[in-house]
Amino acid sequence: MIVTRFAPSPNGPLHLGHAWSAIVAHDLAREAGGRFLLRIEDIDGARSRPELADEFRRDLEWLGLEWEEVPAQSTRLASYEAAAQRLLAEGLLYPCTCTRAEIMALEPKIGPEGAIYPGTCRNWRVDPEKPAALRLDMHAAMERVGKLTWEDDEAGVQVADPREFGDVVLVRKDAPASYHLAATLDDAADGVTLVTRGTDLFFASHIHRLLQAMLGLPVPRWHHHRLLLDPDGRKLAKSRQSGELGHGLAERRAGGEDGRALAERLRMGQMPGGITLSRFPHGAA
Repeated sequence: MIVTRFAPSPNGPLHLGHAWSAIVAHDLAREAGGRFLLRIEDIDGARSRPELADEFRRDLEWLGLEWEEVPAQSTRLASYEAAAQRLLAEGLLYPCTCTRAEIMALEPKIGPEGAIYPGTCRNWRVDPEKPAALRLDMHAAMERVGKLTWEDDEAGVQVADPREFGDVVLVRKDAPASYHLAATLDDAADGVTLVTRGTDLFFASHIHRLLQAMLGLPVPRWHHHRLLLDPDGRKLAKSRQSGELGHGLAERRAGGEDGRALAERLRMGQMPGGITLSRFPHGAA
């Protein structure tokens, strides 16, 4: 059975890009007689606003989507801690006290997620009084698991090579887990068989495949869908206050728009307000 999920973070209102992502995941599951899950990813510290989760449910209902809700991330902290402690005991994680400013001062190489950590703390004993993140020793991890592959519905079979991300953070200084660790564990716990998300996270799937191998988790398939772009060619984003541009779902809902009709137009590729679909990432297909 196909199991998909939509997993928004309650740190800002949903916009048309989220609607598109939810619709794609919903329809892939429904067309196959499967299950579509809603999971609230609410461990982003003070940025998480619990009241937004109810707004998200009203938005999805307005779009005409049906879902099963699974436990929010804030109820799963013990699983993140257990996984991190296991990797730490196996020598695959190390504490890092470096700040972003300290890393950027070293003029690091830039990778898919920004600056690549130069490994400053990898072989040093860090100050136990300073806040520390836990980073994955990427070289040791890749040596442990060997060659890995994963499959995307659009791009086909991919050889997992997360080395270009460097030693990624798995436990943040200000949160119990990074997106990479939490999402990978949650998808396994929820029985997700088709990880559906935007192409902006395509290359992150190399990391998630590695984590699945290290933690003995089941391996799903992936479906990375194209992104909705604003008239300037930029991805719709909460950080740019997409709601103020007329893209916010709650705003459109309050204005009396027919959400089901909007969902049908998105399915047919009829994008509103100069919005276009992105191309697939270079080198992904």
